[in-house]
Amino acid sequence: MMRIGKTEVAPGAALAPMAGVADRAFRRVCMQQGAVLCVSEMVSCKGLTFGDRKSAALMQLDACARPAGVQLFGDDPDVMAAAAELVMQVQPDFIDINMGCPAPKIAGNRCGSALMRQPELCRRIVAAVTAAVPVPVTVKMRKGYSAETANAVEVALACQAGGAAAVTVHGRTREQMYAPPADWECIRQVKAALDIPVIGNGDVTSAAAAQRMLRQTGCDLVMVGRAALGNPWIFAEIRAALTEQPAPPVPTVEQRMDMLCRQVELAAAEKGQRTALREARKHASWYVRGLRGAAYLRGQAGTLETMADLYAFCRRVEQMQKEENADACD
Repeated sequence: MMRIGKTEVAPGAALAPMAGVADRAFRRVCMQQGAVLCVSEMVSCKGLTFGDRKSAALMQLDACARPAGVQLFGDDPDVMAAAAELVMQVQPDFIDINMGCPAPKIAGNRCGSALMRQPELCRRIVAAVTAAVPVPVTVKMRKGYSAETANAVEVALACQAGGAAAVTVHGRTREQMYAPPADWECIRQVKAALDIPVIGNGDVTSAAAAQRMLRQTGCDLVMVGRAALGNPWIFAEIRAALTEQPAPPVPTVEQRMDMLCRQVELAAAEKGQRTALREARKHASWYVRGLRGAAYLRGQAGTLETMADLYAFCRRVEQMQKEENADACD
């Protein structure tokens, strides 16, 4: 069993801190389905220290979705330390530092994956945040900023020297964004070089893939990102495989739609119906992947405005699948 500081993390998979996706509602449903750890969407250190309400809202955690950390992004050690102190208001189990985001608006401002171009700055950031808070500090990074500067081992060692309790390595460079296939070899190299736990991220799309990553890299835990979109059940599948339990049944269409509604209801209770439904459009399109008429349904998902729209959409999805099953039996 892996530990982050004093926090024990059960066998299974962690949910990745995906900006604009892994909000409190999505984290709750994933943790309920077996995710063993989750991290907030990334929070701006500058925004937090300037009193920005949106930044403060992003760091909120739920007691029923633990262990959980708050992820911070920035490039100034002192500002990041000050922000970390503010994060302690929500009692995180750990604080995660973003050194992997490839988005232009983040990396272009010397934050996220751009930090990997300065290993010494990475060390100073981790050291400053570690000194400022009583909880463990972790880091999420990439293979490197570019293929020519793939330096995950160097940066990971710098973070360990700064006091990091664990590191997550996404096996792609910043230039690669999310394609082509992730390089698990760099995760293996980081694991071999470090004394602290290493979490592997990138192309963990099934229970079998999770097992392969653990076997090939020796990492202590796997992290799932895009494969969980519309499919929070992947965490139950991975947990069952890693604990040698029977694989859970594939969710029915009705269960998929019930989960979508549950997730949006949670989001609406937190953000209000208007915001929750606007964000639900992308989630609804993910929940119908692989179903009959998926292209049409994705178009319909883009029109959702109210909870009544959502419920009608889900009934339409269920009816279309029943009709397909009936046709198959004729």
